[in-house]
Amino acid sequence: MFYDAIRNDHGLAVDPFKAIVVPRPIGWISTVSEQGVNNLAPYSFFNAFADAPNYVAFGSGGRKDSLTNIEATGVFAVNLATFDLREAVNATSAKVAPHVDEFQVSGLTPVPCRLINCARVGESPAVLECRHFKTVELPDDDGHIADFLVIGRVVGVYIDDRYITDGRVQIADMKPIARLGYSEYATVDKVWRMRRPD
Repeated sequence: MFYDAIRNDHGLAVDPFKAIVVPRPIGWISTVSEQGVNNLAPYSFFNAFADAPNYVAFGSGGRKDSLTNIEATGVFAVNLATFDLREAVNATSAKVAPHVDEFQVSGLTPVPCRLINCARVGESPAVLECRHFKTVELPDDDGHIADFLVIGRVVGVYIDDRYITDGRVQIADMKPIARLGYSEYATVDKVWRMRRPD
């Protein structure tokens, strides 16, 4: 089949776009409001986009608390979402009022970041501490802004020492989860290597 992505005339019961762009890492974004309230939310449009220096970005459908907090404070943390933490990740996706602390809702431990004024998830085995670089407005076909691309520069990285062996991060042992289409997820628990040609 082929369909026009502008008209979105695929004729299927559910839009297949997010079932094709997979697997997507989950950006489990922690922020803090100007009033000092912790916020934690998963974003399935997330990835890394530069190596030296490191930049990451996530897409926000609408101006959510995470984006409001990031633009107000200039910082955010990306916590690795793992299989063991899947229920907490899901719990933090609930729509709650801005004054609600998702760390408390999910029973997670807020731990101060090292280089930014923001909490990280104490139970997460890896965290990227980021400074806000830019927010890019993404217009729809009528020119209305409903989506935002939030770009951050990574300034600090936390890795649980238990997952480092012989100078390498044992990512399969962390069992990160990724978003697929519909309500489906994947777990990275097996890795394989293939070297690129020189």
